[in-house]
Amino acid sequence: MRIKRNPQMSIFEILGKNPGPKELEQISSILDANPEMLDFAFADLSRNSRTDTGRNGLTAEQVLRVAILKQARELTYDELEYYLADSNSFRAFVNLRMGQYPGKSSLQSNIKSLTENTWIAIHELLTSYARKEKLENGRKLRLDSTAIETDIHPPSDSTLLWDGIRIITRWLIEGKRLSPQPFYRFSDHRRVAKKRLFKIINTRKQTVREAAYKDMIHYAAKVCNYAEPAAQELSEYSSDDVLAMIRAHHLSEKLSRAVDLLKKVADQAERRVFKGEKVPASEKVVSYFETHTDIIVKGNRKTEYGHKIFLTGGPSNMILDCLIEQGNPADTDKFQPLLDRHTKQFGHPPRQTTADGGFASKSNLEYAKALQVKDVVFSKKRGLSIKDMAKSNWVYRKLKNFRAGIEANISTLKRSYGLDRCNWAGWEGFKQYVWSTIVSYNLHVLARLQLAQK
Repeated sequence: MRIKRNPQMSIFEILGKNPGPKELEQISSILDANPEMLDFAFADLSRNSRTDTGRNGLTAEQVLRVAILKQARELTYDELEYYLADSNSFRAFVNLRMGQYPGKSSLQSNIKSLTENTWIAIHELLTSYARKEKLENGRKLRLDSTAIETDIHPPSDSTLLWDGIRIITRWLIEGKRLSPQPFYRFSDHRRVAKKRLFKIINTRKQTVREAAYKDMIHYAAKVCNYAEPAAQELSEYSSDDVLAMIRAHHLSEKLSRAVDLLKKVADQAERRVFKGEKVPASEKVVSYFETHTDIIVKGNRKTEYGHKIFLTGGPSNMILDCLIEQGNPADTDKFQPLLDRHTKQFGHPPRQTTADGGFASKSNLEYAKALQVKDVVFSKKRGLSIKDMAKSNWVYRKLKNFRAGIEANISTLKRSYGLDRCNWAGWEGFKQYVWSTIVSYNLHVLARLQLAQK
């Protein structure tokens, strides 16, 4: 059984008086002032299920508050389960009833039910609330981009070959545990493949490395030859046990996908190691699970594996918008879409805007000026004059210094809210993680601004 809102809090549910609980109390007031948020959360949680039967689960309000708490404190689900049982302030903030102690699996399934669109809708309600409270008017805008890592280890050809061999072998062993047992045959080459991996990692002699790579590619091909007929047999698997059939078909799909990826890894290793080719980033495989991961290269900085996001902010330190991209788009290509999104969000273009040097171009300057943006400042001139960008040197310096503030916002998001690395699975999970973190961050910014006014 699922309901939208909690009944009135018990007199025993009292938040503490130190700064942390005071912030939570203020966040609670903001959430109470925007009850429309619960409509979006409730729609996600009740999709494809009845809400008038079954056990009493977490309410939509509790799920939303738990998700905000998790992202704000960078908690794992184990830690979240513990603190919701142990901390009076956390329990009061989430409005947990006496005797209600949600487990980690329940917390995980409920939080992950909140979709990207729900988090975006909640974010838009928060920006509207900030405008009503006169905390943010959208007249002054700063832009920047950053990369967020996905939950993978730094990929190399040798480790990817080893990953493919061990993963496929593990799934072949799992398939043999079905009853009745499938007829496919295979051999376990994990031990020898791991020895070759260590040889590649630890030796500096090129001839030894090449010989080890040749062996790994050979064993990868053998594993693929085992897995292809196994996947076919498992796709046609039949049994009186319906669950066994579902498991077999699921294993078949995973094996087919992993074989395709392992063949690509073997091909890119052969091209790079033996033929000396440079494999384009768009053709590289970097993970067997987080296949959506992009290779992000920004100038001379170290290569990152994840996705690039573009953020806009204002004087309030709130994140006003976020654009999550696949691939490695240039900053210059996203300046105009970000301005258009801001204009649509606030109903008017910003009066002043400032951005990192990567966004600088003559066409972007002209586009912003055509939108009646009075001052458009880039941290690097790149052939543009100060006179073209701002009405005076003083305004140019002020806006250039103002832009640096979004670097601090991004640093806070990464250090204190866990936005440096996404540990939620899949492309959809990545977007959910980013938006839920931004919503949690914005709620804390709003709470601190309101507490400062009291």
